[in-house]
Amino acid sequence: MSQREGRWNWLFVPGGPGLGSDSVSGLARAAEVPGSVWLVDLPGDGSNRGAPQVPAQPYERWPGVLAEAARELDEVVMVGHSTGGMFMLSVPELEERLAGMALVSSAPHAGWRPAFAEWAEAHPLPGLAEAAAAYGRNQNDETLRALTLTAAPWNFTPEGLAAGRALLESLPYCHDAVAWADANFDDAYQARWKPESGSLPTLIVSGSEDHVVDQSLWQEDAAFDRSHVLKRTIQGGGHFPWIENPQAVRRAFADLTDLMQRSGR
Repeated sequence: MSQREGRWNWLFVPGGPGLGSDSVSGLARAAEVPGSVWLVDLPGDGSNRGAPQVPAQPYERWPGVLAEAARELDEVVMVGHSTGGMFMLSVPELEERLAGMALVSSAPHAGWRPAFAEWAEAHPLPGLAEAAAAYGRNQNDETLRALTLTAAPWNFTPEGLAAGRALLESLPYCHDAVAWADANFDDAYQARWKPESGSLPTLIVSGSEDHVVDQSLWQEDAAFDRSHVLKRTIQGGGHFPWIENPQAVRRAFADLTDLMQRSGR
């Protein structure tokens, strides 16, 4: 996506799932990190469909394909947004391959889901029940798009809603990826590795107004409360915090860069 002076290769992994790497291009721009910036599309995700290189059963390779991506480059720093960060923590092979990592609006286990369901029930949105019913009757890319756009106010603050909705409107949607995650990943997710050794600089960052993924879950595990794990809260940010406050996101990534330089990673 971009290249600045610096030795690292930054791999930005999208959340969703089903939205593809277009959803984190704004995050990559806001971060302004040194080195080469790459956007990672998992096979069968977003617009990454129909190419000869995509296997017939792409989801059978999820999320382990992230290890394949990390092996392709040197001095890799992997950045995962929401489910993308959860995918990263589900691939233990990454621990020895990464020079650093950032988990944006993500979680260490699936405990965020019931918390979000409770919050969502208390904050109903106009038209959401109808969009959810239409999606339930006919699950495809277009009904997924309509449901996601209707639920946009849950992901952004009122100040960021217009820009956030524009982002969501511009994305490709892939229901097949959502269906796979719903059946095979979301409810059972539990981090399979943690940055415990002290040698992997880690950034945990989220918006102060993120009501989707409960960030208090990180506090339950001492492995995420160490000197090499930075926690940064983006004031005024929602679930896509770079929409509302890109400057604070940039500062958070600068802190991670400084930590990697001090640690020699």
